Amino acid sequence: MAADAQLIYAMQMDGPGRPLQKELREAMPKAGRGQVLIRVSACGVCRTDLHIVDGDLPFPGQAVVPGHEVVGRVVALGEGVAEAGCKHQVGDRVGVPWLGWTCGQCEMCLSGHENLCEQARFTGYQIHGGYASHVVADARYVFPIPPDYADAEAAPLLCAGLIGYRALRMAGEALKGARPRLGLYGFGAAAHLVAQMARFEGCDVYAFTREGDAAAQALALQLGAVWAGASEQAPPDLLDAALLFAPVGALVPLALQAIRPAGIVVCAGIHMSDIPSFPYAWLWRERRIVSVANLTRADGEGFMALAARCRLQVRTHGYPMAQANEALADLRAGRFSGAAVLLP
Repeated sequence: MAADAQLIYAMQMDGPGRPLQKELREAMPKAGRGQVLIRVSACGVCRTDLHIVDGDLPFPGQAVVPGHEVVGRVVALGEGVAEAGCKHQVGDRVGVPWLGWTCGQCEMCLSGHENLCEQARFTGYQIHGGYASHVVADARYVFPIPPDYADAEAAPLLCAGLIGYRALRMAGEALKGARPRLGLYGFGAAAHLVAQMARFEGCDVYAFTREGDAAAQALALQLGAVWAGASEQAPPDLLDAALLFAPVGALVPLALQAIRPAGIVVCAGIHMSDIPSFPYAWLWRERRIVSVANLTRADGEGFMALAARCRLQVRTHGYPMAQANEALADLRAGRFSGAAVLLP
């Protein structure tokens, strides 16, 4: 192996609003009990990373290595991994998602809502993430990756795909009819994957983008959307459900006006600007607004099984790991369609 490949480093954030700094490490991280050490092959750049770096989410009080769309190879197992029921072996290709640890004992965990655990810890936030050469992860919260996806393609599956999958499932009964109509607001990393899942499951997809974003609209149509336009436009047909990935609260009233009675609006972001007031008539007739918070391990298993059956086209834009700040800036400015991926 070349000497450069032995470098141990991380792109670290020391406080909100500050650029990431490349920090060289003198020693390899150690996998503790129940943990695995992973050599990072690719790490997606998620909008949640942007919210952390920009200070939209509370700073955890210590240096942060962002990144929760991590793909890599297991290079060491900590004690107790097998006893915890994990089957990971050295050399396995795995993915590390946003949910990194839960207590397993609270009411939320015991009722099947581990995504809402009050003590949950998240990768790239309270736990150092994948903007690094190596990452340590709880073996229970690490997923195998379908073999048909290259590393860079697989990285966005770990959040953009997973959160999109959970949001799609949250639409529930609203999408049970013949050829249900699904609207996607904000056609970026998550939506371009959800569009394909929804098409695979028989939905007609309507894509809503920023005004004038011809590239995103063209990508949506290329991926099978039946219509693409600006978020302020009314779709040609009333929707059964709408999924909001753009963190813009003003889209909620627009989406409510675009759905039929008994339809649902799913807000899929971890952060959103304030929702403006709107007439009750837009919500009446049993329209609903719900939010998606994080993910569960069951979501990971369900989504990876779907991704193996439905070979998703993952549009990626690669950056060297050292250019993480540039990737975040391009995401902030909306300079690309699809998903940014950092490559060590």
